[in-house]
Amino acid sequence: MSFTLRQLQYFMAVVEHGSVSLAAQSLSISQSAVTEAIKNLEADLGVQLFERHARGLATTHNGHQFLRHASTVLASVSAARRAFDAEADIRAGRLHLGVTSLMAGYVLSDLLAKYRRANPQVEVTAVEDNGEYLEHLLIGGELDVAVMLTSALHDRMALQTEILDVSPYRLWLPMGHPLGTQESISLQDVTREKLIVLNVDEMEEGTVNLLSVLGQRPQIAFRTRSVEAVRSLVATGAGVALLPDLVYRPWSLEGDRIDSRDVSGALPVVQVGVVWRKGSPLSPQARDFIAIAQVHQALRGR
Repeated sequence: MSFTLRQLQYFMAVVEHGSVSLAAQSLSISQSAVTEAIKNLEADLGVQLFERHARGLATTHNGHQFLRHASTVLASVSAARRAFDAEADIRAGRLHLGVTSLMAGYVLSDLLAKYRRANPQVEVTAVEDNGEYLEHLLIGGELDVAVMLTSALHDRMALQTEILDVSPYRLWLPMGHPLGTQESISLQDVTREKLIVLNVDEMEEGTVNLLSVLGQRPQIAFRTRSVEAVRSLVATGAGVALLPDLVYRPWSLEGDRIDSRDVSGALPVVQVGVVWRKGSPLSPQARDFIAIAQVHQALRGR
């Protein structure tokens, strides 16, 4: 038996929502249909895609790997369908776009360049702000779509999302740091270190919550809104950082090397996606932006 597009869609919904019940609610189908689809998908692939726990489902390592393939397949299908849309409806008009600060620097630039090349006559306006304010603009109809962290949404019931990428947290270290020589690094090890915290796109909140579950208050040495500042501070030994792999680069601006290591334990992941108002008809320009975003991220993940 081969897996189906519907199973891939259900799988993506469960990854996004972290539970079968919420995934079923977002898809307007029964929980049993989602459960059966995931069960058959795991049987067909011969791997476990989710770990079951009291609070819902957590994506396994195999699940994260399969997510990239599933995204590629669904993005290709979406692009194939879009190829038969009326080109005149897409090539003219406007696209009102929102983006958070982190996504502006690490996701949007290449994506927007690709969109502009495909739709040179579309007038694009962009607003950069924090996630909560962008949600307000989306719900109010002032934005067509926004590129942001879907794992940090406040009003999920009013918004529809399309996951583009899933990025795990990793530990950034200066070269030669004692933790770099350990075979395994735990969160308990991290709590003993001074932290450089990125205070943008809910990154600080995620890091502090992650370490607070151990009952210890993180030792924050420096807060900054600049990823480049985090790199420089880590590289020169001012502290370590816990950040998603999405923003990792091995060198600081000064040319100093930065190491990146996995941390054992159930670390969260950051989900990057396109968001729009649920129940609101998307313009051809917005639909094409989502389709191009899907293909763009799928190709990057190869």
